[in-house]
Amino acid sequence: MAETGSAETGVAGASRGATSPGWRRALRSRPLLLVTTEIEAERERWFLWLPVMFGTGIGLYFAALIEPALTALAAIAAVFIVLHRLAGRAHLLRLAMGALLAVALGALTAKVRTDAIAAPVLERQFSQIDLAGFIELAEPRAKRGQRITVVVVSLGQLSERERPHRVRIRTLTEDVTLKPGDGVRVRATLGPPPQPSAPGDFDFGRLAWFSALGGIGLATGRIEHAHDLGPVPRALVLRAPIERLRQAIRARIVAALPGETGEIATALITGERGGITEATNKAYRDSGLFHILSISGLHMVIMAGAVFWLLRLGFAAVPRIALRFAIKKWAAIGAILGGFGYLLISGGSPATVRSWIMLTIMFIAVLLDRPALALRNVALAALLILAVYPESLLDAGFQMSFAAVTGLISAYEYARLRREQQARRTAGERDGPIAQAVGFVRDNFVTTIIASLAVAPFGVYHFHNTQLLALLANLFAIPICNLIVMPAALGVLIALPLGLEVLPLTVMGWGIDAMSAVARAVGALPGAVVKVPAIPTLSFALMISGGLWLLLWSRPWRLLGLVAIAGGVLVSPLDRRPDFYVGRDGTTVAVRGPDGRLSAFASRGSAFELARWLELDGDRRTPAEATDAKTFTCDMIGCTVRLHGRLIAIAMSPAALRDDCRTADVLILRFTMPLPCAHTPKAGQILITPTHLSRAGAHAMFLEPGGLRLQTVAEARGHRPWSGPLVDRLSPHETGAPVAGRIAGFTTLFERFRETRPEIDDDAWPRGVPQGEMP
Repeated sequence: MAETGSAETGVAGASRGATSPGWRRALRSRPLLLVTTEIEAERERWFLWLPVMFGTGIGLYFAALIEPALTALAAIAAVFIVLHRLAGRAHLLRLAMGALLAVALGALTAKVRTDAIAAPVLERQFSQIDLAGFIELAEPRAKRGQRITVVVVSLGQLSERERPHRVRIRTLTEDVTLKPGDGVRVRATLGPPPQPSAPGDFDFGRLAWFSALGGIGLATGRIEHAHDLGPVPRALVLRAPIERLRQAIRARIVAALPGETGEIATALITGERGGITEATNKAYRDSGLFHILSISGLHMVIMAGAVFWLLRLGFAAVPRIALRFAIKKWAAIGAILGGFGYLLISGGSPATVRSWIMLTIMFIAVLLDRPALALRNVALAALLILAVYPESLLDAGFQMSFAAVTGLISAYEYARLRREQQARRTAGERDGPIAQAVGFVRDNFVTTIIASLAVAPFGVYHFHNTQLLALLANLFAIPICNLIVMPAALGVLIALPLGLEVLPLTVMGWGIDAMSAVARAVGALPGAVVKVPAIPTLSFALMISGGLWLLLWSRPWRLLGLVAIAGGVLVSPLDRRPDFYVGRDGTTVAVRGPDGRLSAFASRGSAFELARWLELDGDRRTPAEATDAKTFTCDMIGCTVRLHGRLIAIAMSPAALRDDCRTADVLILRFTMPLPCAHTPKAGQILITPTHLSRAGAHAMFLEPGGLRLQTVAEARGHRPWSGPLVDRLSPHETGAPVAGRIAGFTTLFERFRETRPEIDDDAWPRGVPQGEMP
């Protein structure tokens, strides 16, 4: 009755605040009354939806195909501020205006961040250009060489307005004398950050934009130390000593714990994963344990939690301190500082920063005598991170970490209520040691299931696979990580200044070897990994919306979230894959055969694009296995292939144009030639030239009853700061006649959210440089 009365008060208030009789009748309608009743009863949970609405605004900003104006977004936010104030006592209307205001502020915040981080980006590739600057990062690679991030002082003859703030180059040999903060000179081949491999694929250019990374490439000469570049940039004055300390810690760890075990220990302490081989990464990835290798919430919780527990234990051992002071709060302050120190040593990756912020908020709750594990604290952490780094919303790590934490804390709150009810029924009874042990195993099992279910949609959407045996691997590996590896890592950090790191590193190595054994054993089991095709963004949105509805509300209507999740699952198989791909360089062409699988005609060095296309298909084959020359009919001047009755031709020489211009429905040129089919083009022919590919990026084509539907990377990216100007679909001289059917101009709004980060290194090899391995 109390809840109903509260709802009725809200409805009456809404009626008094409105002036339209129609509004009053609408509020008194039964369906709206039921919704209002539920919303009023959930008043304590309203705050949990604030970061969701704020994030929705950020997502809408990034989904736009044309960069919105700052003044327009500010005006929209101002309008909703006024409407929120005018809503008065109309609770439901005021709540709706508040939600829309949060959306508008999210979009405005993302725009402000984009403009604030703006830095020049290379517009084309430069070969053998002289680079001078200061080393920001020097990261080892597993096979050979280093990856160097340089804060640019000079770059060839480029002016200050043209040269990037920082670039990243790959060296083929490792130079241990290179330290962060050192001035260097080198000759390199540099180009802009790579475009996506397919329309809607992961956009490294946007990631580079928010890192002020304006170019990547390969060092073609020896890196030389330079002492005449002037003072070290202020941004490096504080960071360089920390990076040097990380390098020194790595050297000490690898010296005491050689081999890949030492590299994994380095990854868990300093966050540097470059020394881990791809085979080991694959084993951890296939077994569902890859999250252990990336410093994030798990490691930060264990490290800061261990500091908290040790400090509290130490203070409690001294009665005069324990009886006179709030030692729990002292330990919380120490845990915050300890977590911050670990943040600095671990490299300060976005995932680690997010974890530290979340953990800090929870320890602040301890200082304020509030519950540390509460959804309100998670919502506050998410809101703070999105306000400072709005681009985090599109990062798979951000999504998965908050999904797991939200799922676990929501389940924890439910379990706590059940325990309190049970405790009242069984007052005075305590479980025996066997029951406690069984409870410990049960809790670990349930925790792993909840976390796995919470992150499953993100793994499928972003990485197109699911680890079916991740539960098994985590059940064995997580206790090893929690009880052996990370406590030993804390011991390493304590022992390093004393030169006594060998003993804790030895113990840490035992735990790492055990985890690696679990990863290899589980990853090698049949059915450990299931590849799935890319799912529609609508499916993903339904599943995430349903999950939020299920976890953030507390009343029975939360179960409606299961309906949305089920809808997302039912929609998931409906995403249509392209029938035909053309890579950006025109050297890779893939067609979908009658069996539904891609067959490719690819040159050496184009494995990256083809691997991405296969991954989007959910295809387990390697690029070499998918390259099938038998599908294509080739001679010295070109190749042809028929796709559902349409002829696709690849012209490698002008001699091929005599026939291809007359017969091909799609003609791909490997060479540049003005008006190649000016006189005898086939009606409806699509002509794809190197110039168009370099401007518009990779092409994806769909065969439809009305003709051919074409999508390009440039159209999918739109006109954004990180994508350059919007490219015309096809210029008039590139089509022999109007294309049968409509050529798609833009992808849908929701498709802008498909951010499938490559699981291999994000960088792309510069065009024109022999491709030995990714930089």
